[in-house]
Amino acid sequence: MRELGIFLFCAGLIALLAPYLLPANFRFPLLDWIYNWGPTVAWAIKGGAVLLGLGLWLGFRNRQ
Repeated sequence: MRELGIFLFCAGLIALLAPYLLPANFRFPLLDWIYNWGPTVAWAIKGGAVLLGLGLWLGFRNRQ
């Protein structure tokens, strides 16, 4: 579960930062589906992935 948390945290963080770091016409094909519901829901999904990943990572960090 810790590894899943690390993956979700990193993927969500990349998804949050990518629009600011990459050119405006660059699009992630795997992330296009979240924009079908609008920008607010897209931000909520990306932020939720970051928070869920952080929670899993910190919650299972001491378990082997």
